[in-house]
Amino acid sequence: MVDQLTVFLENAEGRLAKLCRSLADANVNMKALTIADTAEYGVVRIICDDAQHAKDALAEKGYRAMVTKVTAIEVPNRPGGLADLLGVLDDLDIPVEYGYCFSTAGDRAVDILKIKVPAEASKGVFKLEEAGFKILTQEEL
Repeated sequence: MVDQLTVFLENAEGRLAKLCRSLADANVNMKALTIADTAEYGVVRIICDDAQHAKDALAEKGYRAMVTKVTAIEVPNRPGGLADLLGVLDDLDIPVEYGYCFSTAGDRAVDILKIKVPAEASKGVFKLEEAGFKILTQEEL
């Protein structure tokens, strides 16, 4: 499991730029970012080097933020990589609440998933590994 920073923003011009500047000023390195928005607000999800430090720095500037545990899974960077992973999760009856992906250099992609892990989660991890997927730590991202 890795830490994800979730920030709630008013959907207004310049708010994302100010958020990113605040994180940069706090010496936070972002590795992935995704945004879901409505007319009134946005939810920004960020994988960074130190989510708790980022949350604390943002709180000092008046942002609403929280740290959430998510699962980072390495998949082959090829057509069908995500489909294969989701098929295994479906076979294991592990539901996905939301997710986003990013690629790195070479043949590796990373899927960040918020999953509802059942009590027998360790069995699921072994099944994912048997299927060729690797669960990543914060340091491996």
